[in-house]
Order: sequence, then structure tokens, then C-alpha cells
Amino acid sequence: MADGDIVELTGPPFFEFGEKVRLKKHIRNDGTFPQKDVGEILGRKGDEGYIRSIGTFLQQFYIYAVYLPERGVTIGCKRRELESLDYDDDPEEVSPRAASEGTLP
Repeated sequence: MADGDIVELTGPPFFEFGEKVRLKKHIRNDGTFPQKDVGEILGRKGDEGYIRSIGTFLQQFYIYAVYLPERGVTIGCKRRELESLDYDDDPEEVSPRAASEGTLP
């Protein structure tokens, strides 16, 4: 499915503040990370970090600010670029946040 067909904002964020996550792929600078060259690797597949904040992009996606302690940087990632180390990533699993907000599927 193409990114243009996905609208994540119709539901709650998949990840929670403070949740431990792992990068599923290398993350490169798309030009939005200061003092780094475009295309430079900011995080490598397998790097582990924590969700610091959750924002949105294009009224379509959640963007997760992930702090990578071993690199000392915070980078923006989409859901498809991350996997949880605290919960099963099964989309059918209900996160504690969704359960508490009453936004169950």
C-alpha cells in the first residue's frame, strides 16, 4: 500500500511516550536534520531508543521522535520504521493507551 493511501490519524498513535523501540531500517537525513548532510545515516537498523514525543506530518502520519541514547540524537520516524520492544507489534493488539482512552477497534 502506498503512503498516499494511508491515514493514521483516524486512530490513536501506535506507540506511547517512553516506549522502547528498535529501528527496522536505516534512517537517513531527508534534509530536515540540522548540521548533517542529506542522505547521511542518522540511525541504523537495530538501534534502540525511546519515544520522546509524537507529532503529525501532512495530516496523515504520526511522526515519532525517537531518542537514540547510544548516538545521542533524537530522530523522526514513521510507524513502519519502528518495532516495539515493550509490546507485541501485532496491529490487532490493543495498546494500554487505546484501552484507557476508549478508542478500541
